[in-house]
Amino acid sequence: MSNTSFAQDLFLSFYGDDFTGSTDVMEALSSNGIETVLFTRIPEAHHIEQFKNCSAVGLAGISRSQPPEWMDDNLPDIFRWLQRLNAKHCHYKTCSTFDSAPHQGSIGRAIEIGRTVFDQKQVPLIVGAPQLRRYTFFGHLFAAYRDQTYRIDRHPVMSQHPATPMTESDLLVHLGRQSSLSSTCVTADQMKTLLGEASDEHGAKNTLPEQQCLLLDIYDDQGQAAAGTFLHVFRKSLGPFAVGSSGVEYALLRAWQQAGLIGPGPQISRPKKLDRIAVVSGSCSSTTSNQIEMALSENFAGVPIDYHALISGQGTELALEQAATSASKHLKNGKSPIIYTARGPETVTNAQAASADVAGRHLGGLLDRLIREHQLERAIIAGGDTSSLALSEMNIYALTLRHPIPQTPGSPLCNAFHNDGTQLEIALKGGQIGKDDYFISLRDGKLTT
Repeated sequence: MSNTSFAQDLFLSFYGDDFTGSTDVMEALSSNGIETVLFTRIPEAHHIEQFKNCSAVGLAGISRSQPPEWMDDNLPDIFRWLQRLNAKHCHYKTCSTFDSAPHQGSIGRAIEIGRTVFDQKQVPLIVGAPQLRRYTFFGHLFAAYRDQTYRIDRHPVMSQHPATPMTESDLLVHLGRQSSLSSTCVTADQMKTLLGEASDEHGAKNTLPEQQCLLLDIYDDQGQAAAGTFLHVFRKSLGPFAVGSSGVEYALLRAWQQAGLIGPGPQISRPKKLDRIAVVSGSCSSTTSNQIEMALSENFAGVPIDYHALISGQGTELALEQAATSASKHLKNGKSPIIYTARGPETVTNAQAASADVAGRHLGGLLDRLIREHQLERAIIAGGDTSSLALSEMNIYALTLRHPIPQTPGSPLCNAFHNDGTQLEIALKGGQIGKDDYFISLRDGKLTT
């Protein structure tokens, strides 16, 4: 494994348990003045040199879709690489909806491994992020959908997730099904008291709760600022390793800004409007279905692809060739194809819920082919697990922020760096992320600041 020649004083290193979540972190940091590079694999020395001026370094991963055995085999080496970067904080990034299970994407197992590698007795956990309309209140998670906010076990999308449905809103109960580590919720009032007892940046270690996982409640801006200060003040007594959503970054940004460590964010040029782009989607969510529906009325063209053929190996090449031929025809006619495996949860099969890996890789290869054959400048991948697997088939080794999407935080437009030296603009969108006009806005460059 390569070592580092990055800046000696990195603010943060992170591993995202899927690619869309990883770009979420990159967006939060880069748009607030902390230049960030996101690698798709542990980088070689010459790739590091290209981004040596970055103040934060991330690694996009796939653990959200993997079993605990995969984590045991892969996360220790990943965490040790991140540890060698010697950043002030190291973050294991989870989805802000915390969807996970003992058999898949186990956040509990990731905490256990990280706690061992970093030799920490306690691990802070932050999930709430008001910017994403995610809130934790006395340990329970709430998430918005359209104009309503739901307890996560009653959320119209996440309570019905095809792979890891959220059936429990109490995050410590949910976590307890994945790990035997002790845990507690640190409420906003408790955070305020603990910070009042901390006399300096080393913190008052003996005042912290004794449990091994500390979930910090965040449901408003004030609580977020307190959580960031908590991580900053107690860093040396707790250790650098923290777990949770991009709420970790949003909280730390508030603390760093208050401490005068960072200034305002950079000015970013608006992306140009394009006549055509390409989209691949392995998402089963109703949110993505609505986005496809609206896009079809705005010069996009739908290209369904046989999911069973993709995963079974029977008729796979024919299905891919038919989709490629249809998409190419639309591109030649000035339309933007959307190649999709599903149109909402009602079209999902049991096989689809359990077999995302193979399909995601096929979609990535198909998208890469269209980009090269038609010299496309911009593309979109929809679906969290799909994004992780599709991008791995496209020979892209790093991403940086091209433009944030304030109306849809967590799904920015990125610069993608190919191994052959070419670049592409690409957006990776989680299934439940985005307004109905998401695809249209990305094509037209209508990304408000």
